[in-house]
Amino acid sequence: MNIDWTLIGFGPTGWGDDIAWGVLVTAALALATLPIGLVAGFLLALAKQSEDRFLNLSANIYTTIFRGLPELLTLFLVYFGVNGALKSLTDATGLPSLALSSFVSGMVALGFVFAAFASEVFLSAFRAIPQGQREGAAALGLRRSQTMVLVILPQLVRIALPGLGNLWMNLLKDTALVSVIGLADILRQSQIAARVTREPFLFFGVAIVLYLVLTILSSAAIGRIDRWAKRGEMAK
Repeated sequence: MNIDWTLIGFGPTGWGDDIAWGVLVTAALALATLPIGLVAGFLLALAKQSEDRFLNLSANIYTTIFRGLPELLTLFLVYFGVNGALKSLTDATGLPSLALSSFVSGMVALGFVFAAFASEVFLSAFRAIPQGQREGAAALGLRRSQTMVLVILPQLVRIALPGLGNLWMNLLKDTALVSVIGLADILRQSQIAARVTREPFLFFGVAIVLYLVLTILSSAAIGRIDRWAKRGEMAK
């Protein structure tokens, strides 16, 4: 099989520029979604431990829904459902037209899913921290906020990191779903190039390599964060 490698070069005759842009879009989408999912997941975990029955029930219903729905369906619900609702609202009120872009829709949808799974990781990490540490902090006169920041959070990060690292890997791969709503990520650009040049093996092969590179880089970064989080542990 003869492969024209100039097709993946940069410049007017190659698709390298387009695919490189797709890499940036994929990385930007994953990085933009991560803090939203982490914060929402942490708050959901707190709600699940709350003595307020409404908060507890609401958090559990949320995670049941978004852990149960396929990610692609969640993406469609946000992209088509929210945009349809916004169009109806603006038409009824006479306000300027509003719509979520493909990037924002992908970020919101993936953030919903990430938060649902992250809440379970955080909840398990909370339960792994002995209750005696909270009682000891209270005996020392620390307020609840101080206990959370100084005692609970450092341990929470260390315990939850492996699970959150796996969720990040899943998020990175799930960004490929946004190609179906027109966002120019790695997969979308590879699909276009493969269709135009009729070289699917070449361009989907490039996509595979790029996703693997992003995964390897992510694994290295997570490993460094893990070593940093465990820097205070005594060597065994």
